[in-house]
Amino acid sequence: MQESVLFHPAYFGSVLQFSVLSQYDNWLIEKHDNYQKQTYRNRQYIYGANGRLLLNIPVKHSKSKNGHQKYKEVEIENQFTWQDNHWKSLQTAYRTSPFFEFYEDDFAQLYKKKFSYLFDFNLNCLEVICACLELPFSYKTTENYQLPNETAPEIKDYRNLANAKKEFNFSQEEYNQVFEEKHGFLKNLSVLDLLFNKGPETLAYLEGQDLSGLQI
Repeated sequence: MQESVLFHPAYFGSVLQFSVLSQYDNWLIEKHDNYQKQTYRNRQYIYGANGRLLLNIPVKHSKSKNGHQKYKEVEIENQFTWQDNHWKSLQTAYRTSPFFEFYEDDFAQLYKKKFSYLFDFNLNCLEVICACLELPFSYKTTENYQLPNETAPEIKDYRNLANAKKEFNFSQEEYNQVFEEKHGFLKNLSVLDLLFNKGPETLAYLEGQDLSGLQI
């Protein structure tokens, strides 16, 4: 039986997450977990002129008594102009990168359309990234939530990669970044940083990362 990778769809996702995804043919998306703060579900880190820059999607707070809310039910707070702000930040950060103009139209549309739910927006982000990487956009979703020690042996659980506060043991190969002369190489940023700097070589780069020492 072929192995499947279980993961959370993120706000584009990190280089590490896509390094993992690129090495599996079968994708299983978690659809029944509770939403957690301070994760890549609603944030990404890019390389700005002053270094590591956080782009955070505002979401509506849960109204339930226990504070729990399913990830798929989390609504985006669209009263803020976050889409305009994030797109301007991306343009400012990467307009001089080798491949930003090549992919610009693919991503601009994501910041023009209004999305009600964070989960749906992130699926659209995933679809656009897959198109740019020429990866098949094919996946299944979970039927119920399972704890990490309850998943089947053929399912490799990488849901924890959505944790934006955890440092992972990941020997990432360096690549040229726009502002590296100022701040050096910044590890495990948004996959957009890699894509805008490596372009068509991005998928080969992801597939070539050594994940043997990765502990999640």
